[in-house]
Amino acid sequence: MLARIRVSLRHAAQLAGDSVETLFSVGDLQVDLSRRSVHIGEQEIHLTPIEYRLLTVLIHHAGKVLTHRQLLLDVWGPAYVEHAHYVRIYMRQLRRKLEADPTQPRYLLTEAGVGYRLAGGE
Repeated sequence: MLARIRVSLRHAAQLAGDSVETLFSVGDLQVDLSRRSVHIGEQEIHLTPIEYRLLTVLIHHAGKVLTHRQLLLDVWGPAYVEHAHYVRIYMRQLRRKLEADPTQPRYLLTEAGVGYRLAGGE
């Protein structure tokens, strides 16, 4: 059922035309939402479905702080809102794949005690 909903949303976005932004870029990070591809410079990065979903939620709110609870609801669903460690684990994995130095992130920023923020796109 979720797959059907995603297809319907994708078709609705295509019908809307150019009003839907499909490319996100900040620094060397480039994400093509229509092709589900992620690149750092020229290198394509493989993400798991959960990692990709987490990244797309952050992209749709680029520059804004998202709480752990918001991310859990948007990525995993309401049954997981008490599992904040999921967000930490997957953010660590995303940083390893996307950041040149995961200990000094440029893209996936932590807002202490609140949540995470993706650096704004160009």
